[in-house]
Formats: sequence, structure tokens, C-alpha cells
Amino acid sequence: MKFSPKSAPFALVALVDWLHATGAVLLDVQWCTPHLASLGVVEVPRREYLALLDENEQLRAEMRVKPLHLNNAARVNGGVLMAFGDVVGAAATVANLNPGERTSTLESKTNFFAAGLGPVMKATAVLLHAGRTTMVWQTTIRNSGDNSRVAIVTQTQIRLPAKAPAPAGKK
Repeated sequence: MKFSPKSAPFALVALVDWLHATGAVLLDVQWCTPHLASLGVVEVPRREYLALLDENEQLRAEMRVKPLHLNNAARVNGGVLMAFGDVVGAAATVANLNPGERTSTLESKTNFFAAGLGPVMKATAVLLHAGRTTMVWQTTIRNSGDNSRVAIVTQTQIRLPAKAPAPAGKK
């Protein structure tokens, strides 16, 4: 079975499936599109969102490995691991923004150490730097079976100010 090299949509669908299966209540997608709403996304007030996160400047997540995540060697595809790490780091960033701020990834680097085997991939994002204009997160992804380190994703996120409202009559 062959899959598209565009793994991020697969990772998102798998993450949504896991959220439903485990009763988890949080996946930060930054904005609610009609497609994401069809997957169950709802807007959450900032205070409620912050209460859902760890207070230790880290965020933990899990992704159940499904057949669509696997490459021809029956290992988790590297793109899936990168997308999973990126989603976790981005969620941690958004949780630490000021009201109205936005973010975008400036840089993302993934180091691979071992094969992703599952049956669940576990990720922990840790804040390395929180500055006036950027944040840097390091997300470590591990196999659930033996807790072996599979990959480390380090990403730099820019903090963007809130958009000014458009003048009346203009879009």
C-alpha cells in the first residue's frame, strides 16, 4: 500500500481519531475552518484553554499509530512524525500567546534517532525560549512500548501582533 508524501493531513485525521477514542478535550488548530468544524473543532475561551494545559511550560500528547501512518517497512513515516511534533509544538506556542496574537513557524528541524513503532507515539513539548518576538519549543517523540526516543523536533515560532480591524467598508 502506498500513501501520498503529504503526511500532515493523515496526522491530523489520526490525531482527531485519537481525541475521540480517548475522550481527550483539546487540540489547538489556531482557527476554526468549515473542514475543521466538520471534525469537531469548536472555539474555546482563552482562560478555559490555558486551564487545560500543564502549568510546567510543557505539553504532552499521544497519537495512536494506524496503518496509514506506516511506510513500506511497517515503521511510522518520517513525515507523520514531523507533523505530529509540529502540531504539539504549535499548540504549546498558542497556549502562551497574549490575547489576539498569532503565530507562524519560522524554522523547524527534526532529528531522527530510531524507528517509530507504536502502538502509540508519545510527545512532550518543552519551552526552551520565550522572548518578545519568538518562542522555541523542543518536542521529543517516543515509542510507547519501550519509551525509546524516536525523534526530536525543534521549532522556532514568531509571535505576530493582533491584526488591526479593517476600515469600515473594506475587507
